[in-house]
Amino acid sequence: MNTYTSYQLIAKDIPKAIDQVEAQPVVKRDTDYYLANIGNIKTIDDFVKDTRLFTYAMKAYGLGDMAYAKAFMVKALKEGVSDSDSFANKLSDKRYAAFVKAFNFAAYGSTATLFPSAQQGAVDKYMRQTLEENAGETNQGVRLALYFQRKAPDITNWYDVLADTALASVVRTALGLPDSFAAAEIDKQAQLFEQKLDIADFKDTDKLNKFLTRFTSLWEINNPTSTATTSVSVLFSQPTTVGISTDLMMAMQKLKF
Repeated sequence: MNTYTSYQLIAKDIPKAIDQVEAQPVVKRDTDYYLANIGNIKTIDDFVKDTRLFTYAMKAYGLGDMAYAKAFMVKALKEGVSDSDSFANKLSDKRYAAFVKAFNFAAYGSTATLFPSAQQGAVDKYMRQTLEENAGETNQGVRLALYFQRKAPDITNWYDVLADTALASVVRTALGLPDSFAAAEIDKQAQLFEQKLDIADFKDTDKLNKFLTRFTSLWEINNPTSTATTSVSVLFSQPTTVGISTDLMMAMQKLKF
């Protein structure tokens, strides 16, 4: 199934897709454990010592790959986010500040884990994160599209996009720019993006869908898929001729940028 179709099947009913994620045995067990124990965590040290709990929380905020960096996260959690010069606030990756704000021990001490952001809010984020990661196991283009769809409403300037390698990759692909463009001066990249796209369109559902239709279509051309070949394994296989389906062709015909 091609990138465009795979993305549309998920995007047209996100709640249903999330329900399917929640029903997965491993996800259910980890979520039950998290909800049963997170409220018992009273200190930062207790938080990071419970590896299962801490890893779940980190993944929920898109930081699963950094769950091993406990000393790094302890420093961020201890300094909090109330001070603009705090460790988390000075990091260019805003996910850290979001995590610290959600588990705000610096501000609320032993009651930090009782707030919704640390309870069901974290679970909701975990489910969406897992949905995107599952999609990426077969097609990274679908994962990127779902990620962009989730982040798009909060994008306020092109520098936010350029600071996030995944978001920037989506925009470059949609504009038909080579990966090498990422090496250009940041200001020049931002200027070109601004010339080609209206960032306000990302807050409009229809316009965002049109943009992601363009992205998934162009991703498919650059990373052709088939029933037996994923976007990753294509790189290791012999060249093959892969047809483009009718729905993909029709979608591309409607693109006007």
